[in-house]
Amino acid sequence: MPRGDKGKYTDKEKREAEHIEEGYEQRGVPKAEAKRRAWATVNKVHKGGEKPGGGGYGKREDHSPMRKGGQRGGAASAARPKAARSASAKKAAATRKARSK
Repeated sequence: MPRGDKGKYTDKEKREAEHIEEGYEQRGVPKAEAKRRAWATVNKVHKGGEKPGGGGYGKREDHSPMRKGGQRGGAASAARPKAARSASAKKAAATRKARSK
């Protein structure tokens, strides 16, 4: 089987890779790099293609790479002064209260 052949991947894995790739492209990552990262994530989660003969056959999924993005967020918010964060929180609370009526 030639390198890059996706024959051992399930339809679900292919959909996941496509969805991850779209997310990277929306954030400005070049198409080729987005595709590479997407398949790297799918391989990490599924341990390779899940069909018989694929590396991930019969193994449990590892969802840690899917959570990785959330762990990296919040740095910009934490760098802001406390007064600015507090003001934003108060404004958001007021907006939620006004819209709930």
